[in-house]
Amino acid sequence: MMKRLPKGAAQRGPQERYAAGRRAGLVLAVLMLGGCTVGPEYRVPALSLPTDWGTESAAARETAVPELSRWWTELDDPTLNGLIERASGQNLDLAAARARIREARASYRQAGGALQPSLDGSGSTGLAGSDNSIDGQFQAGFDASWELDIFGGRKRRVEAAAYGVGAAEEDLRDTMLTLIGDIASNYVSARSFRARIDLARRTAISMRETESLTRARFRAGATAASDMANAAGQASSTEANIPALEVSFAEAVHRLGVLTGQAPGALAAMLRNGAPIPRPTRPIPTGVPADILLTRPDVRGAERELARYTALIGEAEAARYPSVSLTGSIATSGTSIGDLAKGSSIGWAIGPSLTVPIFNGGQLEAAVDLARAQRDQFEAAFRSTVLTALEDVENAIVALAQERIRNRSLAEASESYREAARLARSLYGAGSISFLDVLDAERSLYSAEDALLQSTARIATGYVTLNKALGGGWDGVLETAAAAPASG
Repeated sequence: MMKRLPKGAAQRGPQERYAAGRRAGLVLAVLMLGGCTVGPEYRVPALSLPTDWGTESAAARETAVPELSRWWTELDDPTLNGLIERASGQNLDLAAARARIREARASYRQAGGALQPSLDGSGSTGLAGSDNSIDGQFQAGFDASWELDIFGGRKRRVEAAAYGVGAAEEDLRDTMLTLIGDIASNYVSARSFRARIDLARRTAISMRETESLTRARFRAGATAASDMANAAGQASSTEANIPALEVSFAEAVHRLGVLTGQAPGALAAMLRNGAPIPRPTRPIPTGVPADILLTRPDVRGAERELARYTALIGEAEAARYPSVSLTGSIATSGTSIGDLAKGSSIGWAIGPSLTVPIFNGGQLEAAVDLARAQRDQFEAAFRSTVLTALEDVENAIVALAQERIRNRSLAEASESYREAARLARSLYGAGSISFLDVLDAERSLYSAEDALLQSTARIATGYVTLNKALGGGWDGVLETAAAAPASG
């Protein structure tokens, strides 16, 4: 109801105004006492997880809680450490993930603000006149409103926004985990290809020396022309491997440049030296399968998304019930600005308003069904993420363990072929064996040494993969403030 007071009566009638406000308060109290928060209360789904990893033997099992923070430092490679530190501040995927956190936090503040009353001020000026005069007209006032969250719809929206912040933070950690793994894997690849290039060049030089020896023996009539041709052919075949390896090395270096927020070729000079392939020296405690619920950011993020969509069911449910708002306004008008403060006409109104959904073609009920279906999708996604995480760990454990066994065999083979090649060259010089035996020994030695380098790289990559699968990453402190990525 709007009540208008005569000029100069702004201070009169306090009893009437108090009584009106008291009646409005009593109505609101009754409504609030009858209110409740609708929608399901979120609980983490019950999961049936194995008690240990099925791919490990009891003797080899490391069930201690894994120390996953900054795991890459165990590789003891300062260059790799520096690349990861640089990427943590300059990678563009991380910059986008940080922005998503700021977006989620702003949405949370926005949803929380909707629970508070709102107050708006207004003012206007104009001219009003008749045949004999023109007068100024000035108006000013305030409007206040407060929608009561009787059925908890807005509370559920705030709850969903809070879960959204958690999901965004886990997304940042997952992005960081992926980034660290990609940098480490590509760094291992770059070192591996560099080592294989150096091996191919050393082997080609040795084969060219063998070719020169064969050519001299041919001129002396001590060997056939076919031996000289075979020696040249084998040296050229080994040299032909180098360009393909150079391409692979360049691709790994270029990827590292981009991952660290730089131009693709920014790291080429730094990584061209012959540093060894990183190699882990200590076993990784893998803990128990239930640990991934705490350590894997993708699992934690999927759980937060499930919680968020569970809360949104309550918001949709609340929209089906009546809504109550408390509104109030006060306005003053006069023929001059000075009149607004005194001697003006003042009007005010206060009271609750009730909105009841009566007919909407089933839209509100459909919105609830939609929210429940979305919640069910995210629950399935959460359970699938957990199973995928278990699979990742199981696969990584097997791959790393078997590659270590393979590496030991390749190391023994390389040593044997190295001795065989030395003896073959010595016996060939003494005329005890044919040149084909020398070529075969050199070819076998090169293949064994190249396979050993690849296996060593696979062990390092397997170490990276297992730490990623277990959820290893940063130390949990990630800067989320906006920062302009460096250009190089």
